[in-house]
Amino acid sequence: MTNLATEVLVVIPTYDEAGTIEWVVAEVRAALPAADVLVVDDSSPDGTGDLADQLASNDRAVHVLHRADKQGLGAAYRAGFGWGIDRGYEILAQLDADGSHPPGYLPELVSALTGGPPPAAANDAVGLALGSRWVPGGTVVDWPRHREVLSRGGSTYARLALGTAVRDVTSGYRAYRRGTLEEIGLDDVESRGYCFQIDMLRRVLAAGHGVAEVPVRFVQRSHGESKMSVPIVAEALWRVTRWGAERQLHGVRTRLGRG
Repeated sequence: MTNLATEVLVVIPTYDEAGTIEWVVAEVRAALPAADVLVVDDSSPDGTGDLADQLASNDRAVHVLHRADKQGLGAAYRAGFGWGIDRGYEILAQLDADGSHPPGYLPELVSALTGGPPPAAANDAVGLALGSRWVPGGTVVDWPRHREVLSRGGSTYARLALGTAVRDVTSGYRAYRRGTLEEIGLDDVESRGYCFQIDMLRRVLAAGHGVAEVPVRFVQRSHGESKMSVPIVAEALWRVTRWGAERQLHGVRTRLGRG
């Protein structure tokens, strides 16, 4: 099997992350020195895009994609993945720019896709590796109790709606195979906020690709403000409920057809 380390792109969407972007990019470069980094900035008013440009001017492995306005997390990832697919990267990883996803886990996510060293426990059928807070060995640090309850509850609800055994369906710390992204209809994904993560997972599963969960330590952000909002939560609740209802209806139709 070929070494894909030099064919990895790490996509980092940003909006007002000037306090952390330099540290995050430096940590990503240290964790995967042979990988490239793409910062996707939505015209951050705090100058995050300018800082990213400075990083890119000093490091050929760092690239910046500037977008005209704030279009949502899902659109940023679609743009970043499309940029990477067009340039032939074989693995496209993603992580938050606020420091909550320690970049040191990136080699483990890549290994889970390539069949590398433990904790890979994976094979070529795996199309998505995700950093999981809710599997043995995974944890969260400095989270308020109410936020952990909300996150666990939301993940459980989505798991039941989708009918999946994946434990952390909302994790935004991931790595995909290029072929998986090409197969699942990336351009058709309409989810804008954090629901994008659930939408992508359900598409990966529907396409028959395996999912590997790598235990990670999720850290509460130390700079900036959370982008979570009532509209984002409402979108996730509405879409997940709809997907669950569609799955149940499909099951009923299948049973009636067989009868």
